[in-house]
Amino acid sequence: MDDIPETRIEQVAMMEGILTSRATGGSPDGHAYEYLRREVLADGELKPMLPEFVRTCRDLGAFWSHIKPRLDRYEERRTYIRDAFAPVMDHLEGRNRAPGDAVVGDALASFDADGVHAVWAKALARRTADPEGAITVARTLLEAVCKHILDGLGIAYAPKDDLPKLYGAVARGLKLAPDQHREEPIRAILGGAMNLVNGLGTLRNRFSDAHADDPPTEERPRVRPSPRHASLAVNAAGAIATFLVETYQERSRG
Repeated sequence: MDDIPETRIEQVAMMEGILTSRATGGSPDGHAYEYLRREVLADGELKPMLPEFVRTCRDLGAFWSHIKPRLDRYEERRTYIRDAFAPVMDHLEGRNRAPGDAVVGDALASFDADGVHAVWAKALARRTADPEGAITVARTLLEAVCKHILDGLGIAYAPKDDLPKLYGAVARGLKLAPDQHREEPIRAILGGAMNLVNGLGTLRNRFSDAHADDPPTEERPRVRPSPRHASLAVNAAGAIATFLVETYQERSRG
């Protein structure tokens, strides 16, 4: 379609505008909405961030049936739509990307573009829209890096080995275990990295969707993570993963 913008952020903004117009008495182009919806839903990174009504309403008629009984006033509808689009627009504008995101992505892309980097991209995509899923993916990211490095080093591991055990094997294989160094600052940093990995496992077990079916109890109520918890997990996993990748690459060149 000739009037469809090329950039993804303009496409999402146009889709938001079309829905706002329909919700406030306008007569926007339904074909443009349907085209934009297909295009953006095909973007695996953005799909989890889109409003639920975009994922379920295939045309403007379905959207009208969704919003008409929900909110009476035009201003309420504008606010509802704007807030629903906020996660994906913030992501596209870069508001929810930490400064190290690009560096981590580049490092992992050079390591295994089809595997590890895909997991990192998935974690970034889910960090705001799906905090619980992002925490699970953060652990998956580190597990993928550890297994890839162990394969490269020829070190065996069991399929059921947990993250701390995998990381411990990688650390020893790359000479990153604290007891392999004499300098106290280096030992402290490497020990901190190991504690961080163990903490990620604890955070994942406490918050992530991997345990969504466990019934809550009075002693252990169901806790819902916020985007800040997910950012902590994803960025910590990204930092450790990058450290491992860069160390492995340096050892390989050496």
